[in-house]
Amino acid sequence: MTARATPSRAEEVLGLLRERDFRMVDVRFVDLLGAWHHFTLPAHQLVESAFSEGLGIDGSAIRGFAPVHRSDLVVVPDPRTARPDPLAEAPTLVLLADIREPDGEASHPLDPRGVARRAEAHLRNRGLATHAFFGPQTEFFVFDQVRVRAESHAAGYEVDAGSGHWNSDREEFPNLGYKARRKLAAQVAPPTDTFGDLRTEMCLVLEDVGLTTLRHHHEAASGGQSEIDLHYDTLLAQADALCWLKHVVKNVARRAGKTATFMPKPILDDNGSGMHTHISLWRDAEPLFAGEAGFGLSSLALSFVAGVLAHGPALCAFTNPTTNSYKRLVAGFGAPTHLAYSAGNRSVAVRIPAHARQPRSRRIELRTPDPLANPYLALSAILMAGIDGIERGLQPGEPLDADAFALDEQSLRHVPSIPASLEEALRALDADREFLIQGGVFDGALLDAWIRWKREHEVHEVRLRPHPHEFSLYFDG
Repeated sequence: MTARATPSRAEEVLGLLRERDFRMVDVRFVDLLGAWHHFTLPAHQLVESAFSEGLGIDGSAIRGFAPVHRSDLVVVPDPRTARPDPLAEAPTLVLLADIREPDGEASHPLDPRGVARRAEAHLRNRGLATHAFFGPQTEFFVFDQVRVRAESHAAGYEVDAGSGHWNSDREEFPNLGYKARRKLAAQVAPPTDTFGDLRTEMCLVLEDVGLTTLRHHHEAASGGQSEIDLHYDTLLAQADALCWLKHVVKNVARRAGKTATFMPKPILDDNGSGMHTHISLWRDAEPLFAGEAGFGLSSLALSFVAGVLAHGPALCAFTNPTTNSYKRLVAGFGAPTHLAYSAGNRSVAVRIPAHARQPRSRRIELRTPDPLANPYLALSAILMAGIDGIERGLQPGEPLDADAFALDEQSLRHVPSIPASLEEALRALDADREFLIQGGVFDGALLDAWIRWKREHEVHEVRLRPHPHEFSLYFDG
């Protein structure tokens, strides 16, 4: 089933179940942090009323959602998301679902898909554009083994990949020496790239699902860092696609006896995983980012850039939503640490791709996001920041075209930087939220829940724990 053949109405989904002899239906919904949850029912149990009245679930254990005393939720399958799951043993049709209040009518304020829907509607309602397109380049690591221990009296981790530079002298009977160099493995060819066939399988499964991939390759870090790029799509569709990509990457890796992680910085002193995201606005068939205002961009595009940069610290709370995210965002590893824009400088938050010369390909590249972002919330927040920049007529100032490594500290003093930690990003979000709640896109309750969860369950928990390296620093002091 191709994306073009995807049903749009409930009766079409029921007809597809009969025609294609699907045995099971898997209903998937996303939690506040961006992870899929699911339940499965025999195909004959799915009835047309499920698409209007929804299916009840207990939401008490879903991260960030209802407390125990108000735990009933309703998930409503979206017929336009019907896709086969090639990884399931029995013929299974997958339906993504929106989360609603128990009455089945009102959208739940914490439902990430609901935020994405409202963001797209807000763009149209403001008359600025009809479509916002996003093209993510998603990076991840593929390891042979991961061991984690986090207890009150002990903590540690170990990851391993056969291609890791640290295994260059390991006895492998024989060790053939083709190990990926630290920071120098971007688009390296076989035999050093041992993951090409695995990435191809991931892309083929994504194509079987009905998604379009652009390319895949080994990334810069040693130890199996990879990238798969998805074809650009609209906000909600792309957020759905990113959830599919994570599902496919993890499960294809597992099927091959390996493990995949989207954790931004699992290895010290090597490049981390980002999710550089290409963005453009269109009015029907007209590309709105093409113009003569600089870099081949329109004045509207530059105002969009200015909005993203102005709200950059707050955006990081969604685009870089983990304590680990800020271990990637440090100078020296190709990370975007400056809230500026440029055509060639890759240390800035926004890059203008120089090869995108045709009007239809004019776009900006936001380099800060990482793949642990909840894609519905992150892409929506980016769009809202850009809309705010357009409506306020903001200007991004002069580009930071010089190589940041060649600039001295005095030259960079006037250039704002991204937050140094998740806690700093959360403070920025708490202080700068007005642009997100315009048009009712982000609910204040969602912003409060996001900040509370991140502080209580991540920032605070990490801060409390002794770090293994602290024993090296202080134990014998």
